[in-house]
Amino acid sequence: MRPTPKDRLMNDTARTTGRDATLGEFTFRGMVIGVLITLVFTAANVYFGLKAGLTFSTSIPAAVISMAILRALGGATMQENNIVQTVASAAGTLSSIIFVLPGLVIVGWWTGFPFWMSFAICATGGILGVMYTIPLRRALVTDSDLPYPEGVACAEVLKVGAGEAHDADIEAVETGGAGLKAVLVGSIVSAAFYVVVQTQIFTSDVVRYFRIGRSGAASGFDFALSFALFAIGHLVGPAVGLAMLVGALIGWGWGVPHFLLSHPAAGAAATVAQGAWSHYVRFVGAGTIGVSAIWTLAMLVKPVIKGIAGAMASSRARKAGRGHTLARTEHDIPIGTVGLVSLACFVPMGWLLWHFSVISGLGRFGVPLAVGGVIFVAIMGFLVSTVCGYMAGLIGSSNSPLSGIGILVVVIFGLMLVAGLASRLPAEAGRALVAFALFVTAVVFSVATIANNNLQDLKTGQLVDATPSKQQWALVVGVVAGALVIPPVLDLVNRAYGFLGAPGVNPAHALPAPQAGLISALAQGVIQHNIDWSAILIGGAIGAAVIAVDVILKRASSILSLPPLAVGLGIYLPTASTLMIVVGSVVGWWFNGRADRSPRSEAIKQLGVLLASGLIVGESLLGVVFSALVVFTGRAAPIGLVGPGFAGASMWLGGAAFAAVIYVLYRWVPTLVRAAPAGQPRS
Repeated sequence: MRPTPKDRLMNDTARTTGRDATLGEFTFRGMVIGVLITLVFTAANVYFGLKAGLTFSTSIPAAVISMAILRALGGATMQENNIVQTVASAAGTLSSIIFVLPGLVIVGWWTGFPFWMSFAICATGGILGVMYTIPLRRALVTDSDLPYPEGVACAEVLKVGAGEAHDADIEAVETGGAGLKAVLVGSIVSAAFYVVVQTQIFTSDVVRYFRIGRSGAASGFDFALSFALFAIGHLVGPAVGLAMLVGALIGWGWGVPHFLLSHPAAGAAATVAQGAWSHYVRFVGAGTIGVSAIWTLAMLVKPVIKGIAGAMASSRARKAGRGHTLARTEHDIPIGTVGLVSLACFVPMGWLLWHFSVISGLGRFGVPLAVGGVIFVAIMGFLVSTVCGYMAGLIGSSNSPLSGIGILVVVIFGLMLVAGLASRLPAEAGRALVAFALFVTAVVFSVATIANNNLQDLKTGQLVDATPSKQQWALVVGVVAGALVIPPVLDLVNRAYGFLGAPGVNPAHALPAPQAGLISALAQGVIQHNIDWSAILIGGAIGAAVIAVDVILKRASSILSLPPLAVGLGIYLPTASTLMIVVGSVVGWWFNGRADRSPRSEAIKQLGVLLASGLIVGESLLGVVFSALVVFTGRAAPIGLVGPGFAGASMWLGGAAFAAVIYVLYRWVPTLVRAAPAGQPRS
């Protein structure tokens, strides 16, 4: 019998208030499952990121694995599944420390990764990142219209797995199994395509580089045939997608040719174009991101203050014995506890910085370096937490430019060291200052990585009626688990392959570690006074111009915008990471437009989101499997069936197959709705 409106109201009230004591959420078995998934995903992500320069979000794959395990055990709730993916999501973000920490090996300061020191960097910074995002939840999640593509996708996966319904049409579709079918088909299709790509019968990307006339300039493009990137584009929408396209056009339509004309280079078009992008255009993108980040911070001051006030009001209500009046979904970790845990992180952090300065030969300045470093981490950590949380909400955790944040942090701290200390040290101490700058940047970066993920998880929690405080404690567990596995895995791959640019490493077998190499080179450049500021300043000017255009567009129309951070992303990230997102955003906009002309538009659009979620799931799970295969077999293409001579054919085959699959899938989704019975209107 269908529940009456009164029944539904009573159920909703019981579900969201502090009186709900029976909800299975933060459970021991959930913690164990989450930690085990975290250990596996972190190890795979560390290697994958060092090799490819990218890490992937593990929230959705973790949710799918969790649902399968908990369903087999019985008695699972959607909220318990959510806690498991929250713990495991630390694997996709804390492992991004590989963008900085290997820099200490690349500059020759470390020869390996001391376990306790590396663990402390990850654990103290990561826990601080959790604490910093707690007062940001209301500003950036509850009271924000940011899309949070991966958070929304993960919530949809959890809802379908739990059989949750929304409105009448969507309930009818999901009751008939259409929602779960969309997720499963999307997962299977993207996984199957990924397997074929790994055989090299289909190419992984459609790429072309070319010379521009006889000027010596060059450019190119790279469309990664990735269903996960395509699906992220569908979820973020056309405004962000087109802004990223603007950024890519600035970077590759103007930036690469311009810098090649002013800095001519000999070689193949692909080599010189990539060189210009790596050495100049990425710094333009970093400047654009920096200015956009400052603007974002300025715009967030008021909502952040409001969020902090809300957190303090919630804490006062609990202390006054009125905690039961607050909705369970508004229970954060109390602000007093947040302060105490943050202070508890600063104590070992201070000792860590002092110890590093002593063993680096900077002992007589150990105390001021430790105190100054902790103050820098405290302030800069909160600022980057805000910016990273916003960027994750805008574009997703996987595509948030964390290495751009690392660039800005190492430049700022390097300049502070030069201004405050360099003149009082002998010239030979410059190498120690470079190492200390990288060390502090690594701590701030670990704060940023978790902030980049935590708000995405809290968005998922908001959509599945989770308790924020339990998610926040779950992420602390995930941080500690990830911090335990990162140092030995880093040490293992360093011993097996080494990092490109490190002393005594064979370049033919070394892992590229591109971000760590770039950030370490930047630290050396700032402290040793050999950095070119012109590209960063150009990027800042572009960022200011884009902000002005965005303000004008928003004043002219309620639907027009040009998100500045998304433009910066388009400049900074390789086209392999951006162009397919643009394609996905355009196709998603077209799909939703067609759905709006249907009498059951909401159900069709919902299934589109679920299909996109499945596309992310399939490729992400296979990405973990093949990362492990590469590690264990020592082969870049462990199931490759064809050689380089097939590259031309594989590009045409892969591109045509990708387009055909997209066409078939997006024509198939509306048929699921038409096949389902129409839902009865709710009273």
